[in-house]
Amino acid sequence: MWRGTKCRPAHRAPVQDDKRTLFCRIYHSIHLLRLSEVAFISDNHTPIALPIPKMSEPKNTESKTAIIAAIAANLLIAVTKLVAGLFTGSSAMLSEAIHSLVDTGNGALMLYGIRQSQKPPDETHQFGYGRELYFWSLIVAISIFAVGGGVAVYEGVSHLLHPAKMEKPLWNYVVLGICLVFESTSWAFGWRAFKTTRSDGTILEGIRASKDPTAFSTFLEDSTDIAGLVIAFLGVLLGHLFNVPYFDGIASILIGLLLCAVAWLMAYETKELIIGEAVDEATRKGIRAIVEAEPGVDKMLKAMTIYIGPHDILLTLELLYASGVSKVEIGKTIRRIERDVRAKYPDITRIFYAAGTLADE
Repeated sequence: MWRGTKCRPAHRAPVQDDKRTLFCRIYHSIHLLRLSEVAFISDNHTPIALPIPKMSEPKNTESKTAIIAAIAANLLIAVTKLVAGLFTGSSAMLSEAIHSLVDTGNGALMLYGIRQSQKPPDETHQFGYGRELYFWSLIVAISIFAVGGGVAVYEGVSHLLHPAKMEKPLWNYVVLGICLVFESTSWAFGWRAFKTTRSDGTILEGIRASKDPTAFSTFLEDSTDIAGLVIAFLGVLLGHLFNVPYFDGIASILIGLLLCAVAWLMAYETKELIIGEAVDEATRKGIRAIVEAEPGVDKMLKAMTIYIGPHDILLTLELLYASGVSKVEIGKTIRRIERDVRAKYPDITRIFYAAGTLADE
């Protein structure tokens, strides 16, 4: 069938008709080639890249809002704790001030990581910069462990070795109450951002399932801040009631150990993403169901996935096609697979194929 008005036969000279016929044949050959270009499949299962238009990465406004709220809260809290710690000589309060300062810097690093991860692909980073967010999340974890946890433990040990009587404990109570209000507000933003990435299950399962470190890192930091305030309050209270300065040092050490534990959890989860984590089992089963529902596909031999960014997944499929399927039909089958996979899993932005066909019997 002739396609378009330009390729229809016209009453012209025989030479012109021959030229026009040749042009139309070339046109239709190119058109057919474009339809079936995805079906050039090597016999040795060499991966064939099938480009998919890159979707713009969803901007996680909840995470950004939570980070900005945490930065503002931590900066105010750090100043408040520092003033109270200097007035009262409380080691636990000084440790909490250092902790809040570290959290303020970590929030800035997270925002920088988000910005860098959204840079478009280029010749040197052809899959984009999505993993840079994972790198900066790891730096944040190291910062919490070394600067936050390490300094807090050091302050606590130093206070145990050289105990000093707490002065004006009322300052500590007032400051801890004010800080708790600030931290609770920041925690509410962090929890809301974490819920958007959390699946059903426990909080720990949600952290392990989340691929956005900005969401669970902010939530973990805010939760640790509140727990640290409770520990600091108990240290101040017990030291005040029993007039024993060692409680304050012990509280500082406990705060440091808590920070180290949270930092280890953050580093471990970020490490998995940096190495290259696959999608969960439910998603893999969903991909298999979509692929094997196609009549032209005999079997899906393998599906390999890797997270390039929180909303950027690369998928490699190895398919075995039914015998007798033409290259054009294979091309149409692949396009339908693309459409259905991306409709159900929009974070899958790239698909590669390592395909084979059944030989005719």
